[in-house]
Amino acid sequence: MRCAVFASGGGTNFQTLLDRKDAGNLHVEFVLMVGNNSTAKAFERARAHGIPAVHIAPSHFDSPGRYTRRLMEVLDEHSVELILLAGYMKMVPGELVRVYRNRIINIHPALLPAFGGKGLYGTRVHQAVLDYGAKLTGVTVHFVDEEYDHGPVILQQAVEVRDDDDADSLAARVLTVEHDCYWRAVELVAQGKVTVSGRRVIAA
Repeated sequence: MRCAVFASGGGTNFQTLLDRKDAGNLHVEFVLMVGNNSTAKAFERARAHGIPAVHIAPSHFDSPGRYTRRLMEVLDEHSVELILLAGYMKMVPGELVRVYRNRIINIHPALLPAFGGKGLYGTRVHQAVLDYGAKLTGVTVHFVDEEYDHGPVILQQAVEVRDDDDADSLAARVLTVEHDCYWRAVELVAQGKVTVSGRRVIAA
């Protein structure tokens, strides 16, 4: 399956996907990386693997429509079949979601629907978990729809919240689980082993 990765920052989940592909565990082809931040380390990771990388941000365009059209053009140019969000800090345009329905995957560092939504990303998620006093958090891999952190869930895995945790220590443990979960979920989708029925994702 021909995959594009959208990233805004360091791209550690992107790197894990690349490593799993190199190890023969993940059977996809990475044909494009799209970033909205020109200084993102994800660009370096893409170039190191010979993957075309393009910088496209809403601020480059005078209207949301033109921004969306440019994204669509680039995806079409590379015959992209599946989009993987790896720390992408922008809302995916609704038109793009509709064209790629159940073909855009995101990973979120909590057990959705808890601790998700606009403004809850990165360390903010883990601090919210701690402030609430939750005993369990985790990782959710889900399809993207028109709302933040809302699409059908492909895979989830729990992580214990320890009494001595701060946001950084919790984030580090959750990230380890992210790296193990994301490629597994992508492989299921790429191999055609999931069926979406309403909000339910059924794995073969």
